[in-house]
Amino acid sequence: MKTLWCIIVFLLIPFQSFAAAPNDLYDQRMELYKKAEAISLIPWYYFAAVDQYERSIRQARRDLPKPTGIIGIYIPPERWAGPLNQNKEDQNPFTISQFGGMGIDGNGDGIADRTNDEDVLFAFARFLRSYGTDHTHIKMALWDYYERSKTVDIILGKVKLYKHFGTLQLDQYAFPIPRRFEYSYRSTWGDARGWGGRRIHEGTDIFAHYGTPVRSTCYGIVELKGWNKYGGWRIGIRDINNTYHYFAHLNGFANGLEEGTIVEPGMLIGSVGSSGYGPPGTSGKFPPHLHYGMYKDNGYTEWSFDPYPYLKQWERQERMKKR
Repeated sequence: MKTLWCIIVFLLIPFQSFAAAPNDLYDQRMELYKKAEAISLIPWYYFAAVDQYERSIRQARRDLPKPTGIIGIYIPPERWAGPLNQNKEDQNPFTISQFGGMGIDGNGDGIADRTNDEDVLFAFARFLRSYGTDHTHIKMALWDYYERSKTVDIILGKVKLYKHFGTLQLDQYAFPIPRRFEYSYRSTWGDARGWGGRRIHEGTDIFAHYGTPVRSTCYGIVELKGWNKYGGWRIGIRDINNTYHYFAHLNGFANGLEEGTIVEPGMLIGSVGSSGYGPPGTSGKFPPHLHYGMYKDNGYTEWSFDPYPYLKQWERQERMKKR
């Protein structure tokens, strides 16, 4: 089976370097995803989702090397060479196959190089293909590879986004409040909070009048919608870079918005309110404002970081567009 796979790879892929590919990284990545799709019969957006997930966690963690090529997927040496292979840097496709490693020669140069974009992507494609080409079996393969349900959910959310929009360019952002409305904010991340126990403020408060529209800041998937005793009516959206965008103390939600809904920058998701600090329906314990938070997932856990610099950047970009 492995021999047949390698023959298919060699027949379908020209023996050339991707140095001659278009300068734009999105185009270069899409070209590789489409080749992996042709070989494996798995739609390109699955490869795009895994690649983007891995690229994001490599940027967020110190125990993983930063991506240097077009593809961000990182396959550890022991997985690439095989768990019982004494040579963890083995690049011989034959010996790697004998030890059950993932590594293959994807570009036809006779070397299974885990730092080569084609070798890495086609090795991962072969792994997924060994489970099947339909969504259910690919989901099983992702679970067996990552052994973390949240990781699988995040990747499949990216699959949904890439499939829906048909492009890799989903990293644009918008300020959560439209410019024509009055609002004010300052850096409040890390400030002390007392209600519900001693804790820190994990976000930036944007003060505005009741009913002021609240917009999605990103392309993403609605992961959460409902009530929380701290945040009141709130919405959580996961973007393409593994960042979770949290909107709290809302007055209400946009019609048709549900968990699983696909959103894009500037799309109406709710309105400013003062809900929270009590059981469902509690409101008016503080002035109306939007609590906006950002959280990063690194493949193990998720933590809060200061959204204020990003809000200032998105606000400035929108002002420049209006000029």
